[in-house]
Amino acid sequence: MRAIKKLKNSIKDDPTTMQSKIYTKLILMLESEDGNPIQDLYKLDQQEFDIAISLLKEWRIDRFYVGKSKVFDVAFQANQINA
Repeated sequence: MRAIKKLKNSIKDDPTTMQSKIYTKLILMLESEDGNPIQDLYKLDQQEFDIAISLLKEWRIDRFYVGKSKVFDVAFQANQINA
């Protein structure tokens, strides 16, 4: 499963967990090209950190545009819940 899809599912399952909040910030930052949640990534355990790094790699590839828009939508909704 691609990192984008894993993160989307993780955020959808429970947007209030620490991991979901960090993923949400990361996705919103990547989409808006604003902010710097890098220090938050160090709060993740190794497996979650590796998924976040995979997201960064996938984000650079334009062919994941549809997946990016879906995960951005989920992250945006989670951000509204956590605000």
